[in-house]
Amino acid sequence: MVDFLFRNVSLTDGRGGVDVLVQDGRIAAIGASLPAPAGAEVVEGDGHLLSPPFVDAHFHMDATLSYGLPRVNRSGTLLEGIALWGELKPELTQEAIAERALRYCDWAVARGLLAIRSHVDVCDDRLLAVDALLDVKRRVAPYLDLQLVAFPQDGVLRSPTALANLKRALDKGVDVVGGIPHFERTMADGAESVRLLCELAAERGLPVDMHCDESDDPLSRHIETLAFQTQRLGLQGRVTGSHLTSMHSMDNYYVSKLIPLIAEAQVHAVANPLINITLQGRHDTYPRRRGMTRVPELMGAGVNVAFGHDCVMDPWYALGSGDMLEVAQMGLHVAQMTSQAQMRACFDAVTVNGARVLGLHDLGVEVGKPASLVLLQARDPVEAIRLRAARLVVMRRGRVVARSAPASATLDLPGRPAAVDWTLRR
Repeated sequence: MVDFLFRNVSLTDGRGGVDVLVQDGRIAAIGASLPAPAGAEVVEGDGHLLSPPFVDAHFHMDATLSYGLPRVNRSGTLLEGIALWGELKPELTQEAIAERALRYCDWAVARGLLAIRSHVDVCDDRLLAVDALLDVKRRVAPYLDLQLVAFPQDGVLRSPTALANLKRALDKGVDVVGGIPHFERTMADGAESVRLLCELAAERGLPVDMHCDESDDPLSRHIETLAFQTQRLGLQGRVTGSHLTSMHSMDNYYVSKLIPLIAEAQVHAVANPLINITLQGRHDTYPRRRGMTRVPELMGAGVNVAFGHDCVMDPWYALGSGDMLEVAQMGLHVAQMTSQAQMRACFDAVTVNGARVLGLHDLGVEVGKPASLVLLQARDPVEAIRLRAARLVVMRRGRVVARSAPASATLDLPGRPAAVDWTLRR
């Protein structure tokens, strides 16, 4: 394996002008003016940001790149998207799911996205999507960590075969127990699904990740039940509540009780800014709710909050490109997190916080850790978000898996400089 020396880079902790040496797939040294070993490839950083890789803590790879199949979501709503997915499922083939997923994985790696947690629908008795994504997981393992969640899209109690299918998916090797309590027929059924699924995860020693309260209804409070069951079953640190959009509509008094419960149970929270802001608040006139969960308040209470892309060109969302900096930028705007510290927190939400959700504790720019790194054409995390910076080099475990040319433009204007530099040199 070739050694690498990243010369004169900046790090996300604020250090600048440092070198990072990669040997045998790991970070061997970080410091100033490190000597280059014989035969090492030297990458001139020019002060650019060397970051941990991007992590998508919430995605649906079984549906990705299926936009327009079998028809377009004309209303653009969540419920029509769910109905459309139900129409598409009988037409799915394992080969088509795998082909689209592999294409998306290529997009992801090119953008420095090296770890994805994907929910996979288990309400199709054929489990085509499960088999397809397990095959994709094996095929992409050399360059991308793909973690799969057994997701009962139609409700684990509402769909007659969902629980049996979910267990079959786990037996096949799916990594995480999923759920969707707010989509069950009643609030009581939703709470029962949380209990049942958390007990199943505890029995099998697996993590939990539930679509939880993806609603504008302030009385959708399954995250409270999820926090309780996490405590009861000793699942602290292994449970994630995804979306949590009803919290945006809850009254402040109740939330003042709820957030400490989430923090005490060490439940991770995942917001999906692009999709939450698109799908929520659809029944409002004006004023119209933003719909995303209370990200700064959760972070302020010590809850680990990550961002997910959720959808790319599928029945729910016609846009997207696998760019987690786009996700961070939307999250920053929707949550009005515009202080320097808050903007950096949004960068963490698509890197190290997501890694914690997935249990990937070896990601980071530290000596001894695997050399999974992204060199960004930016000086710091805030500038990376502002510019949606080019990924100059993407490295996984010491091997370069993608390179991009620097973004640039040449002007043809009288009396103006010949080139444009978007970075702010400090």
